[in-house]
Amino acid sequence: MVKTLVLFILFIFLVNNLHAETEYYLTLRSSKVNLRQGPSLNHPIKLVYNKKFLPVLVLDKSYNFRKIIDHENNSGWIHISQLSKKKAALNNKDKSILFNKSSEYSKRLAVVEKGRLFLIQKCKTDWCKVKTGKFKGWVRRENLIGRL
Repeated sequence: MVKTLVLFILFIFLVNNLHAETEYYLTLRSSKVNLRQGPSLNHPIKLVYNKKFLPVLVLDKSYNFRKIIDHENNSGWIHISQLSKKKAALNNKDKSILFNKSSEYSKRLAVVEKGRLFLIQKCKTDWCKVKTGKFKGWVRRENLIGRL
């Protein structure tokens, strides 16, 4: 009885972990990427992305295509060759502050608007060191959405 219970708990744990890995972030590899209606080059193009390193959430896969959804809820299929594991994120708060160090008591470098793209250099528990435009600094991790 105990052995069966332990195996059942282990099974539930494994199933939950497998499900958690089905959705993950990738970024766009180049500044021109086609979002298609279906998982092949024969499907029509829905829209063209013009933002390199834009993070997209991968929902599903079919051969060499990945079904994604972006921050504006556009969804469709992108060929895997157009996706990257480069770490990038978008600011998801109306205004975030970029700090010199990973502390709210450090020097403020910039106020960042919602939707600003950050290239992630490294992350700690609550903070990420980022680069955006001519600024490098630290931003609260809770303000970011994307591949951290």
